[in-house]
Amino acid sequence: MKQSDKDAVYIIAEAGVNHNGERDLAFALVDAAAAAGVDAVKFQTFNAARLASKTAPKAAYQKQSTDESESQLVMLKKLELPQAWHVDLQRYARQKGIEFLSTAFDPDSLIFLSELGMPLFKVPSGELTNGPLLWQFARTGKRLILSTGMATLAEVEQGLAIVAHALASSREPADMNEVWRSWSCREARQRLQGHVTLLHCTSQYPTPWSEVNLRAMDTLAHAFGLDVGYSDHTEGCLIPVAAVARGAKVIEKHFTLDRSLPGPDHKASLEPDELKRMVSDIRSLELALGDTCKAPQASEWDTRHAARQQVVAAREIAAGAVMSREDLTTARSGMGLPPTALWGLVGRRSSRAYRAGETVES
Repeated sequence: MKQSDKDAVYIIAEAGVNHNGERDLAFALVDAAAAAGVDAVKFQTFNAARLASKTAPKAAYQKQSTDESESQLVMLKKLELPQAWHVDLQRYARQKGIEFLSTAFDPDSLIFLSELGMPLFKVPSGELTNGPLLWQFARTGKRLILSTGMATLAEVEQGLAIVAHALASSREPADMNEVWRSWSCREARQRLQGHVTLLHCTSQYPTPWSEVNLRAMDTLAHAFGLDVGYSDHTEGCLIPVAAVARGAKVIEKHFTLDRSLPGPDHKASLEPDELKRMVSDIRSLELALGDTCKAPQASEWDTRHAARQQVVAAREIAAGAVMSREDLTTARSGMGLPPTALWGLVGRRSSRAYRAGETVES
């Protein structure tokens, strides 16, 4: 299912850093994503030395799944996706019928990915408040998917204001006052329509169900009038499917070839068979959601004919007799007057004689 189908959920299989710095593993992840039927496989592009300082601490979940004694910088250095791999991975993914995406975490990586011709950019939760980088994301002119993990509603609005400014101006803002002045213009806000999708997200790996808060996705939709989606870090497939039922247009889910592999994100990722099941469940749910019209479905018409009751004689009725309520009842007869017509027949003369159980015409 292609992204051009506006009614289809766009499913991103987040390979992220689960390639563990191994080229063959990166290509195997593309294979698994394509076999699962996703729309895109996404990696992460960064220069570890630019992304984290030598003193930057790891998150708690990273300490649990990697060597606690190593720094975040050392961990990230092992997980870089070399630029030399990108073109081959992109070509390979497209040969497999899916799109290749990658998230940039620094300006140089963003420039590099822009030159590769990314169809869109996913802005990670950690960079939502990184105004200069977010502005540069927006200046690419590509459609943006903004992840909102860890963010307040005010921070989401600030991020959208920065994007709106970048879409209207080729010069970086002098300060946030300039950004907010731009945001006050209705035309500036309207530029986001069809251009930005907001992903609700909880930045914990894995996310406990009590902290998923899917209703926040509704809040984002109502507050900004933009398409929304969900970036999932829970274990299993239930929550992404539930998010689609609540209106998610984009689903992003981490996946791995093996949850037991070393690395920070494997434990909160789906394995290939699980990813395939998630995609299948989402596609089935899309069919089940249907449209907003309440009407008999094609398969219901035969059942409707067989299951609905009509007006019949409750006992023998003589021709010309004034029909009482006791003379009339309802039963499935396959033809005749609907049950609601029964009340209007009371007090009328029968047009002919009826046996008990016979359909009453008038």
